[in-house]
Amino acid sequence: QVQLVESGGGLVQAGGSLRLSCAASGRTLSTNAVHWFRQAPGKEREFVAGFSRSGYTSYADTVKGRFTISTNNAKNTVYLQMNSLKPEDTAVYYCRATLGLYDHWGQGTQVTVSS
Repeated sequence: QVQLVESGGGLVQAGGSLRLSCAASGRTLSTNAVHWFRQAPGKEREFVAGFSRSGYTSYADTVKGRFTISTNNAKNTVYLQMNSLKPEDTAVYYCRATLGLYDHWGQGTQVTVSS
């Protein structure tokens, strides 16, 4: 089992930056796939960025060049650095760790970008 806790969300003006954290306990994240998703009101949850088990990183086209995913293995934490934020980035952001056949989700952190 792994427990995931997201933090770092908040209210920011358009053009600003935030760094989200996904802290894990119970299992090591660095050897597993970890992805960030987001869900805006009335919309389906969508992929934002992620690491595969081999370390390959990928990004949604809507955030490419603005968001960066990274890890701190010593802290067992995955980060999502979000720059040049836009109002359409407003959503609850979730991290997901895939361990074997199972997906584990955090509780989410709210990001609100004002225009």
